[in-house]
Amino acid sequence: MTKKNHSPTSVRCAIYTRKSTEVGLEQNFNSLDAQREACLAYIQSQRHEGWKCLPARYDDGGFTGGNMDRPALQRLLADVEAGRIDCVVSYKLDRLSRSLLDFARIIGIFEKHHVSFVSITQQFNSATSMGRLVLNVLLSFAQFEREIISERTRDKIAATRRKGKWSGGLPVLGYDVDPQVLRLVVNPKEANRVRAIFDLYLKHQTLLPVVQELERRGWRTKTWMTRKGRKMGGQPFVKTNLHKLLTNATYAGKLRYKTELHNGEHPAIVDPLKWQKVQELLQRHRHRGSAERNGSGAILKGLLYCLARADQLVETHGQRHEARDAGHAACLGS
Repeated sequence: MTKKNHSPTSVRCAIYTRKSTEVGLEQNFNSLDAQREACLAYIQSQRHEGWKCLPARYDDGGFTGGNMDRPALQRLLADVEAGRIDCVVSYKLDRLSRSLLDFARIIGIFEKHHVSFVSITQQFNSATSMGRLVLNVLLSFAQFEREIISERTRDKIAATRRKGKWSGGLPVLGYDVDPQVLRLVVNPKEANRVRAIFDLYLKHQTLLPVVQELERRGWRTKTWMTRKGRKMGGQPFVKTNLHKLLTNATYAGKLRYKTELHNGEHPAIVDPLKWQKVQELLQRHRHRGSAERNGSGAILKGLLYCLARADQLVETHGQRHEARDAGHAACLGS
């Protein structure tokens, strides 16, 4: 009898690539293309094992490896769970993830669906016990590197703000960012609105009337365009974002770092004395409001409702509300 030749089992391989920044992605042959080409060459070298590359591309350009909020990664995981992939190939381990917890979660999904992970430059395969050991060791170093970078970034931001320089962040109403020197410059039209908002609060000394007046005038929060061309901001004022605006030290020519306030290079929009007066009023009303909301000491006040009677349960002292209390007791007992 002659032995039949069996072809190796087909292994469907998906290539995952990632780059943390968008710099250079506009080039005809960028970092994502280089990663994919190297992975494709490795897959072709394993043709004798039945490996073949799937046509779908899983490229995350401009996304950090510190979390899983990446569109291509989410598509990859969805295809893994759908049973369309047998092996995930990446150029380096940290292309898939720089977070130990996230990586463990991703590998858990792979193992649940019998999918292996291969890093071509580090020569290991998660299908083997040694490969899993090396994965965990290398990922620990990737996590360490990420934390070091985060510490350096925080130190740089702290040093920048202590010198009074703008260190980036979301744009605020009243200022634009000079792209040449990365410095805040006053937007005259918005600055007038900011000053008017502070004057309105000093007049009413409470947030709600100011919110109502801003709605009547049709004023909105700061609008800006992201690097990807998305329009952001332009939301109606509510008590939360109004309070955030009124407590922003930037308008007084300051920059805040944690609990520290430092003189900024940018010009103030609001007089520092007026800004400080607003802070004192906000703080005073905050403490007074907390005492008024629960001056009786009833810890469940405002939290308990009677479903049958559709009204709020209140604290009572004495016998004046026995009938209503009896009705509420019946509701609670039903």
